[in-house]
This record gives sequence, C-alpha cells and structure tokens, in this order.
Amino acid sequence: MDFSDVRVRFGEREVLRGVTAALTERRVGVVGANGSGKSTLARLVNGLAVPTSGSVTVLGLDTRRHAAKIRRGVGFLFTDPDAQIVMPTVAEDVAFSLRRKGLTPEETDRRVREVLDRYGLAGHADHPAHHLSGGQKQLLALCSVMVLEPEILVMDEPTTLLDLRHSRQVAALLRDLPQQVLVVTHDLPLLEDFDRVLVLDEGRVVADGAPREAIGHYRKLMA
Repeated sequence: MDFSDVRVRFGEREVLRGVTAALTERRVGVVGANGSGKSTLARLVNGLAVPTSGSVTVLGLDTRRHAAKIRRGVGFLFTDPDAQIVMPTVAEDVAFSLRRKGLTPEETDRRVREVLDRYGLAGHADHPAHHLSGGQKQLLALCSVMVLEPEILVMDEPTTLLDLRHSRQVAALLRDLPQQVLVVTHDLPLLEDFDRVLVLDEGRVVADGAPREAIGHYRKLMA
C-alpha cells in the first residue's frame, strides 16, 4: 500500500492533507481522534474512496483506475457487522460471498464449512445470522471476507461493539492471519504488538512508527 501526497476533499472540507506513506509491514494500525481522517484512509485502500489529488497504489495498481480489481484482493470489515450480514443463516451468508466464483455446490460448501470451523462458528452454521451475539456477528463478517482469501484485510473499528472476551479473540486472530492487515481503531491495547502505527490528526500523519512511540504520541496529543 502506497500513499503519495494524498489529499481528499469532501465539498469544502479537506479530510486528508498530504498523506505520504509506504505500508509494507504485515500489521499496521491507524489511530486518531474522531474526524481525523482514519476511516477515509481505510476506504482509500480498496477504492471505496478516491483521492482528490495524489495517488494510492494497492497490489501494484492505482485505485483510481483499477478499483474493481483491487477490491477482489482487499477484504474490508466494517465497524457494524450487521451492515455486512445479508443472508438468513450463518452458512448462507458466507456462501453468498462465493456466488461469483463459479464453484460447484460441493466446493462452496467445503469452503464455507472450512472457514466457519477456522473461526469458531462451525456449530452455528444453520443458525439465524442476526440472532448471533455481537462478537459472533463480527466473526461471521470476518468469515464472509476471509472465505474469499484476500491478500489484504482492512478493518475499521473491529472491536468497538465487542466485549472484552471477544475483543481479545479478535486480537488473537489478527496475530495469526497471514494477510497484510490495516486496522483503524480507538482500541489502543489491540495495537501494542503491531508492526507499525500511524497517528492522524486533522487529516495529517503526525506520528508514524513502532506502537509504543506512536501510541505515546497519540496519548500526549489527546491529553
């Protein structure tokens, strides 16, 4: 992921200002106050937002020209998993992600069962998706993304709606994922063992480095 002098403007409001960063580390966190531009930065990665000026390159492709292709390689997990759950049951919701893959029913079922087992939802395959707990819904949203085997995973506030137990479960899952992960969050303990953390303030990157130093800068900024 490469951001080169990226500026994003919505009407009269400049949300990002001159952001430049080459993100090559496996786990990268982004923190900042509300309105600092964090979520906009995340949405730039898969073309849900495009820069007003400057460029964003993901998987070697410019997001302005190749957004559809990039989205096939970038999974995006929203804050509220209910926004991503579209089918009645857990297994059907994960299978829905595979509808355009041209798989046989048997192969679809195999991949669905595999990913549900991997993330601890195998016993809920036939349960109503919207009756799951908040933590289980977040895991279901993750399953529906990971069944597509993305190269990059972007998560926008993945633990905001979770209790401590499920927050820790998400943190453990992130440690084991082979994909490159970009996490936007206010959950500072989640980022303590990440490889790199960016701090945004009023649309600019004001700190960028190891978690301890970057989070320390953020705490002082918010004091």
